[in-house]
Amino acid sequence: MKSFCPRSEHLSRRALLKGALATTAGGVLMNWGDLFGSAARAAEAAKDQKSCILLWMNGGASQFETFDMKVGRPTGGPFRPIQTNVAGTQICELMPKMAQQMDKVAVIRSMRTSQIDHPGGIHLMHTGYGPSPNIRYPEIGAICAKFIGGEKPDLPNFIKISSNGDSGAGFLGPNYQPFGLDHDGRLPPFSVSSLDPKAEERRNSLRQFVEESFTADRKVEVARMHQEAYESVRRLQKTLKVFDIEKEWEKYRDLYGDSKVGKSCLLARRLVESGVAFIEVGQSGYDTHADNFAGHKGLVPPMEHAWAGLLSDLHDRGMLKNTLVVWMGEIGRTPTINNRSGRDHYVRSWSTVLAGARIKPGVVYGETDLDGKDVKDKPVTEGDFFATIYKSLGMNPNKENYQGVRPIPLAPFGSKVVDELLA
Repeated sequence: MKSFCPRSEHLSRRALLKGALATTAGGVLMNWGDLFGSAARAAEAAKDQKSCILLWMNGGASQFETFDMKVGRPTGGPFRPIQTNVAGTQICELMPKMAQQMDKVAVIRSMRTSQIDHPGGIHLMHTGYGPSPNIRYPEIGAICAKFIGGEKPDLPNFIKISSNGDSGAGFLGPNYQPFGLDHDGRLPPFSVSSLDPKAEERRNSLRQFVEESFTADRKVEVARMHQEAYESVRRLQKTLKVFDIEKEWEKYRDLYGDSKVGKSCLLARRLVESGVAFIEVGQSGYDTHADNFAGHKGLVPPMEHAWAGLLSDLHDRGMLKNTLVVWMGEIGRTPTINNRSGRDHYVRSWSTVLAGARIKPGVVYGETDLDGKDVKDKPVTEGDFFATIYKSLGMNPNKENYQGVRPIPLAPFGSKVVDELLA
């Protein structure tokens, strides 16, 4: 067992550590741009930085009340279709602003997935894999954090705003865990230090000294993870202003819509500008087993306003070409309308939407039958969907992670990229 050093040595080593911290702060507490050696090179690299924003419709939005209407059929519902800015393409009247952004998106009307319930569906559409008792699959956000995120960034590479998903980083480990914000975008209490900055710096230098002394002859993985967690939190302290959207909100409120989801989408854009690889924005309430039409009438307008504003803002800033925007939930809704004016769970044929990055704009892919009960043409599985997302972001969907010695590809074995969706 290592003996304690003399007091004089302890003081000199502590002083040396303080000096090292002061002179190498740029190395210890760097942001992702510092990896490139200069501000000019970092700015150039940022031009090609890929990011992904997932708009998560928790509970499963109805395809019939959004992108795959069946007007005049028993499954159709009460809403009318409206023409979009893509010739021959109509969507629900609840989405007038998105109707003018359809030339920026690709709609998939032929999703066919395997998990009918909410827990299984949430896991599936966050990971690409069905639930397993033996494997904790990483969410898409963790995959993006690992493969397109910056190394030791000031901001976390994976951020969730009022959203769901239960796997987090899965077997990838704590470095890729999501950083969670509530529905108002407020930071968790632990992210802001209550100490005086000088006192906090003294405390941190002492903590580092103790940890380095302990780990000098003890190669303990938990100790390394503990150190990395502290470093991440300290780097975060330098970036907290990016989460404060109030000054910018007045200017962009009309574009995004005066709603919680609108504010979340504006924050997502700011985070992409700051180099965050993956942001998930959630909106809940779509599990409309009863009052489906009233539910969608209340939920869809603020959501589509925020979504349209986000696409427009990203496009105007030249950011959409490197930012993939994904719209989906865990399931679709049944063609049949139940005796409570609701729609139940359905995964045999439903809709998702992609935009930006390498996605071909103005496309409607796949088709359902007359009543929306089945896929008529070009079915897309969860694996195909995730493989297409990964390829659009510049990742190889066949790339393998390992849980122990077991290889696990980003998208499940047998998945196919839908090349018709890629430009």
